[in-house]
Amino acid sequence: MSLLTDIHLPAVQLVSVTKGYPGAPADAPVLNDVTLGFPERAMTAVMGPSGSGKTTLLHCAAGLDRPDSGRVYLGDTDLTECDEDAMTQLRRGRIGFVFQQFNLLPMLTAYENVALPLRLRGLRVGGSAVREALRRVGLEDRADHLPAQLSGGQQQRVAIARTLMGEPEIVYADEPTGSLDRASGRQVMRLLRDLVDVEGRTVVVVTHDPVAAAVADRVVFLVDGGIRGMVEEPTPEKVAARLSTWEA
Repeated sequence: MSLLTDIHLPAVQLVSVTKGYPGAPADAPVLNDVTLGFPERAMTAVMGPSGSGKTTLLHCAAGLDRPDSGRVYLGDTDLTECDEDAMTQLRRGRIGFVFQQFNLLPMLTAYENVALPLRLRGLRVGGSAVREALRRVGLEDRADHLPAQLSGGQQQRVAIARTLMGEPEIVYADEPTGSLDRASGRQVMRLLRDLVDVEGRTVVVVTHDPVAAAVADRVVFLVDGGIRGMVEEPTPEKVAARLSTWEA
């Protein structure tokens, strides 16, 4: 039995989640009766062919999308029972999201981008807290730079620092290395790994890269909207071998 399963309870639990979209066949939803838990204080990678439902899974788990049926639990909180105001508060206070395209505001400096989520919540932003978040991602000397003055890897690290300002329990990352070169991608994955190992957070990453996925504690494979396997204690070779099953 897996040590991960023995020790860590699910931080997030999806139970019989089904999700379709307008125009899609009713008998072929994007997610089809998915039951899956993301263990707390661990990193889970989600992989699968293009169109398999990976991003939809992430959005339902994070409360960005509502499933057509099924339940999503964040700890003891049933997200499917929350109204929009309650969901907004949960996303601001307990959930962090890192996107592939960074989503930094181009007219704001790195410092201002990191501080923005707290300002939008009407909270007083301490300069030392912002600079500490930038220090944690190795960019304290880039605080006054605009996004256009930063590399792609540096912009993604600013996005991670911005996420950390909310002190989320769980961080979702959707292809966070997809637009980065190899070296920058590895650096971003190390930062996400540190969120687990150093800070005790829960991280869920969607990725197409077997090397990035191997940083996780386990890899879940999604095919045609359903869970089709899992690899624990992953290596790039194990992950690539499993992926080849559906990509052949």
